[in-house]
Amino acid sequence: MATKVTYISTSLPSDEQNAAFDAAVAEVRQQVGTHELLIGGTARAGGAGTFSVANPANHAESLGTYAEASTDDVRDAVAAARAAAHDWSTTPYAERARILQRAADLIRERVMFLGAVVALEVGKNRVESVGEVEEGADLISYYCDRLVEHHEFRTDQESQTGEDQNTSVLRPYGVFGVISPFNFPSALAAGPIGAALVAGNTVVFKPAETTPWSGVLLAEILHEAGVPGGALNLVTGGPAVGKALVAAPGVDGIAFTGSYDVGREIYRSFAVGEAYSRPCITEMGGKNPAIVTATADLDKAANGILRSAFGASGQKCSACSRVLVEERVHDALVEKLAEGAKSWTVADPAAADCRLGPVNNAEAYEKYRQAAEDARRDGRVVAGAELLTDGAFANGYFVAPTIVADLPAGHRLTRDELFVPFVTVERVADLEAGIAAANDQSLGLTAGLFSEDEGEKQQFLDGIEAGVVYVNRAAGATTGAWPGYQTFGGWKGSGSTGKSAFGPHYVQLFMREQSRTILP
Repeated sequence: MATKVTYISTSLPSDEQNAAFDAAVAEVRQQVGTHELLIGGTARAGGAGTFSVANPANHAESLGTYAEASTDDVRDAVAAARAAAHDWSTTPYAERARILQRAADLIRERVMFLGAVVALEVGKNRVESVGEVEEGADLISYYCDRLVEHHEFRTDQESQTGEDQNTSVLRPYGVFGVISPFNFPSALAAGPIGAALVAGNTVVFKPAETTPWSGVLLAEILHEAGVPGGALNLVTGGPAVGKALVAAPGVDGIAFTGSYDVGREIYRSFAVGEAYSRPCITEMGGKNPAIVTATADLDKAANGILRSAFGASGQKCSACSRVLVEERVHDALVEKLAEGAKSWTVADPAAADCRLGPVNNAEAYEKYRQAAEDARRDGRVVAGAELLTDGAFANGYFVAPTIVADLPAGHRLTRDELFVPFVTVERVADLEAGIAAANDQSLGLTAGLFSEDEGEKQQFLDGIEAGVVYVNRAAGATTGAWPGYQTFGGWKGSGSTGKSAFGPHYVQLFMREQSRTILP
């Protein structure tokens, strides 16, 4: 069933597709089971036992039992990937791309089932969940297209003698570890895995421990499409499994998406941990500001801020969590934000009327509780700042969408990445002051501006320190990138490569250049 839902969509396109999603949720609930590791094409139990996953909207509902990989399991997975590396890397690139395009097609064919798994595992509403699965398929296709379009990034160079043939080629590194986050368990696994594989690397994949089912299904689809067993290996488990993968001998590169603290530690230990530097592709979140000037369309600004702050319960690395608004329109914007927040219906993500589901895990729930307490003590709560525990919310990690104003300058809530549906509003004198405040932090992933003045737009674009920027985007002040339309990567502490996913330079991060000179 064709859906083509993206992050600018506000609903599934038809009653038929909503019915299909409801049916998929029922089917998913009938298929909850036990899942093993996949190493060298063979399923096996985890050496460290098993772990269980519960629905964040209803802790009484199990979403399956999963193998907990041991250090030996991880080492075996790396060994399997290394054993498969030569055959996979020497498979013609057009054939690798064909296999991965087939995987993208299978994802699209199963979008409702996969989206239902995402909704139950993560806690996203159906639009966000289906959109994520669509994005994962598009990422794989986009990366395949770029490799084929550029002939595996082969470039003929000039001849010095008329007899020598000089060529620049990009070649895979070998074995890549891919560690994906809980908030986008389908798309942010499919993207780096697809890029690594089509470039000719083999992969050991570790999904987040609260969302492993999406990872299991993705691995199964890739194998069904024709990726050899050893070329893609799956190890599930908690933080110890990720640490074992980073430390395992024989890993040539790491692609990680997650928190700043974890990403920095991985970079420090992995990139320079051997006798030579190794690629460490990290995307590490952001404290993403939207700046609103006195010339802005405030209705457009309020809508964009709310969609960006509360979509997926604020659990996007690109979520707008900080608003810097010019003094002259501060109170009017806060009033519009408060009114708009009322339309964000909190509900079980399987329900058709859900706009905002639960946060994903106990750590996020506690982080929200502490933030709400700080907000009530130190600022003015405009909306929310409360745990939802009554009735249908009693067994889940449900929280109210929150807007806080009038915090003291430099307050931690205006600076720390919270990863919950929580946005602060700060007064600034003018755009220059807003840009300075926005840039005064270590993270630089996304940023937005709302202004109707052409000079202000250019001033923002020239001055903001972020890898993804939007101007007057009512569909999401700081969120909503899509492969082929916007690239997605951070500056400063939000990224490690200076290149972005979703874009024309990403696949090359999984390859290294070799100069070839051949004489008769």
